[in-house]
Amino acid sequence: MTSLVLLWLGAAVFMALVMSGAWVAQQKTGQGGWADAFWSFGLGIAGVGIALFPVDGAPSARQWVVAALIGFWGARLGSHIAARAAKDKPDARYDKLKDDWGDQFRLKMFGFLMLQAGAASVLLLSILLAARNPAEGALWGLRVQDVIAAAVLIIAVMGEGIADRQLAAFKRNPDNKGKVCDVGLWAWSRHPNYFFEWLGWCAWPLFAINLEPLDLWPWGWLALTAPAYIYWLLNHVSGVPLLEEHMKRTRPQAFVEYARRVPPFFPRPPKS
Repeated sequence: MTSLVLLWLGAAVFMALVMSGAWVAQQKTGQGGWADAFWSFGLGIAGVGIALFPVDGAPSARQWVVAALIGFWGARLGSHIAARAAKDKPDARYDKLKDDWGDQFRLKMFGFLMLQAGAASVLLLSILLAARNPAEGALWGLRVQDVIAAAVLIIAVMGEGIADRQLAAFKRNPDNKGKVCDVGLWAWSRHPNYFFEWLGWCAWPLFAINLEPLDLWPWGWLALTAPAYIYWLLNHVSGVPLLEEHMKRTRPQAFVEYARRVPPFFPRPPKS
């Protein structure tokens, strides 16, 4: 266990270095979106590292699956955000922080990105616990529970990708200027991309927890911190609140009507 703790701490240091690079990129370009791209790529790379780094012999099948899934997640999300940051105008969330922080923006932005590195470290713990679960299964060393976990993450990544593409297509249409996207998945949830992001983090406890025997890997229950923490971050810190505040300022009437019809996070069928 000591080796795993040291591995986790090493991943945390790596994320601090990654987000230091993100701060430099944000300062040079003025585009806050690069911070999210660095975070996604960095978390994906760190996740692969803590899943596969040799501690007790060759990696198990579960370690390889966890590494492939977190790498897939990081590559998809990081590429999407990087492409958006390269061609779009500055991220409204970070522009609001710049306005609020004024002359202290540079220093406070660095502190904010270090908090994001800390958040990544909390999430990495769940990936570590998922990969290092010693339970054996009948499917090439995997349990049915592991297959379900992998399916949950793949569905989540695909759902988030669909939501991102629907929003991008909506924004490209000049007829939608001043409107709020309410098509496709965006008619079911005001933030379907965030919902699927949260759903993906629900996969790691499924990998990490053993129901039989319960005492084989008790540390696995700590993996429940990932979906709980990401839900709190998205709904109460850096996701929904900042975006909805921006929409209230820029499209107040359209947003009020949209919010009346569509739930903020968990999807439900559109109202007729």
